[in-house]
Amino acid sequence: MNLIQQSIRIINKNQDASGAYIASPNFEIYHYSWLRDGSFIAYAMDRVEEYDSADRFYNWVAQVIEAREEKIKELIQKKQKGLPISSKDFLPTRYHLDGSDTNDDWSNFQLDGYGTWLWGLAEHIKLTGKKDLLDQYQKGIELTIDYLANFWKVPNYDCWEEFGDLIHPATLACIAGGLKQINQYLKRKDLSKLVDEIKSFVKENYVYQGHLMKSTGLTYVDASLLWAAVPFGLFPLEDEVIKETVRLIERDLYKNREGVHRYTKDTYYGGGAWILLTAWLGWYYSSVGRIDEAEEIKRWIEEQADSNGELPEQIPINLNQGEYYQCWVDKWGGIAKPLLWSHGMYLILSIELSSK
Repeated sequence: MNLIQQSIRIINKNQDASGAYIASPNFEIYHYSWLRDGSFIAYAMDRVEEYDSADRFYNWVAQVIEAREEKIKELIQKKQKGLPISSKDFLPTRYHLDGSDTNDDWSNFQLDGYGTWLWGLAEHIKLTGKKDLLDQYQKGIELTIDYLANFWKVPNYDCWEEFGDLIHPATLACIAGGLKQINQYLKRKDLSKLVDEIKSFVKENYVYQGHLMKSTGLTYVDASLLWAAVPFGLFPLEDEVIKETVRLIERDLYKNREGVHRYTKDTYYGGGAWILLTAWLGWYYSSVGRIDEAEEIKRWIEEQADSNGELPEQIPINLNQGEYYQCWVDKWGGIAKPLLWSHGMYLILSIELSSK
């Protein structure tokens, strides 16, 4: 089975008519579209020249954001007046496929997806040459920029929907990366200054013993810190901080070279090996010329696909805390499969390697 072609089919099959990508069709709790996950999936589709799929996703996001213009302006006015803002007042990180709010009790205030959609849209424009999208989505772009410029220092949940009372360097990498990429077209000096401010904030507050740390007070590494290098370039690939961060990810999270875990204290389904994070390490390896190691990761991912060519969210091996695995199975069922983000990251790694 050609897993590249099957991954494209799975993503296309599970893109809603609205343009939204469902996170996982067979896992009820993931019947939403996350801006972060979706933007990386759309980028993967751009890389395999499925431009229409990516185009429809970015159009969906623009409509979602434009529909919340008054809410964004109200939030900024509250901030300017010094009025209290609850975490429930902010824009959600995920939406129903029709673009409506989820209105559930699940942690829902994250900023990473809004930065990631700006980054993904800029990459889409670069890969397709569709500069007219800057005008078509002008309102959505400007609203997103204003939203991030005003609230990037507000504590919010990390990419795993955890630690909502902290500010996370992986989130800041998404924000800075998105602002930087879209500003290649906008050429705004204030945005360049803001990107530099965010970078300085990360360097001053989240470097511990020579490496990036998960968050304030959490000195261990999280595999999502790879984002600071690829694709967002918060630090150069060969920066010593990135090298040390990767070394610790390899030591603590790449167990027996059988997939990359989120972080050492992760208990979600016992804390297994995540397909998308393993692909991310491969993406980093490919970017710095460690091609054999990237190819090894690609082969490992391919071995995890089932007979239908479906990739799960994670593989329950080398678990951090195995006693938690059955608890999550009892609560939500088996591990999500297929996970569209897993397939998207596999596509990105495959295309990266094919270009070497």
